[in-house]
Amino acid sequence: MGNRDAPIVLKVRDLVKNFESRSTFGRRNNAPVQAVSGVSFDIHQGETFSIVGESGCGKSTTARCITRLLEPTSGSIEMNGTEISKLTLKELVPLRSQFQMVFQDPQASLNPRQRVRDIIGEPLLIRGDDRSAIEQRVNELALQVRLRTEDLDRYPFQFSGGQRQRIGIARSLALNPNLIALDEPVSALDVSIQAEIIRLLKQLKDEMGLAYLLIAHDLAVVRHVSDYVGVMYLGKIVESGSNAEVYESPLHPYSQALLSAAPIPDPDLERARRRIILSGDVPSPLDPPSGCRFRTRCWKADEQCSSVEPALVDVGGGHKVACHYPEERSVFVRSSQ
Repeated sequence: MGNRDAPIVLKVRDLVKNFESRSTFGRRNNAPVQAVSGVSFDIHQGETFSIVGESGCGKSTTARCITRLLEPTSGSIEMNGTEISKLTLKELVPLRSQFQMVFQDPQASLNPRQRVRDIIGEPLLIRGDDRSAIEQRVNELALQVRLRTEDLDRYPFQFSGGQRQRIGIARSLALNPNLIALDEPVSALDVSIQAEIIRLLKQLKDEMGLAYLLIAHDLAVVRHVSDYVGVMYLGKIVESGSNAEVYESPLHPYSQALLSAAPIPDPDLERARRRIILSGDVPSPLDPPSGCRFRTRCWKADEQCSSVEPALVDVGGGHKVACHYPEERSVFVRSSQ
């Protein structure tokens, strides 16, 4: 569990990102795509905060706005107490070292024409470090992520997927950041390699006091590495809290449905699990439902849900939920049944 008394590395308030929609059949569509709609959360030093949800819910867009790879439409992003959401790209350059990103596809995120030594050392070169200092730092980073220094003169295609992700992690560490955004960092890897990368990330966090923003859809991975979790649906966080609160006592119907579908390695628990099957499709972010965005798929929805949007409120101990009728619902059948 992360230390909530530690300094806040990242503070996000009311983050919004809209995209212009494309024209259809020669007509211009003026309705924006509401990818992220008012997301707020904090990440403290040494903490992993994970955002989970279905594909297209806005998880990766949130991470890209926070790292300013995308320009947010509105909202506040504070990195170590400095507001960065409205800085120009030139003003942002001195602060870039504080936050970095590791991408989902390690092959696509590495320049195939550069040697690994140059890929890892590129941020240092851009900063203006001298060659000897860069070489020493690159060797240190290679050892830190469990790469052999004698392989640094090879090219990315000569490495396995797991090794390429280690290269990406080493590059992200080059400037000693406080926060690393991890966008599905193990989803493209084999299961055995996933475990190695997860262990590495946890070790690096403990050794360096890093804060992580983890974007993932694999609930097993999230449970294993996270201190706090935010569940996202159609651009909004509908539940957030500690790992134990969200996984053991989910209050939002969407959180309960996600967890009921997550793989369980224990066969007895798997047999005892009660699946929650959601009806209908995820609504379009071009025209989200009024009131609660989840109401079109929720078994508890009523008139209030269609007219009043539920606020994300603290129900105790930092556990927050955006639902008019929050309640615990076990996904396991009692043994007496």
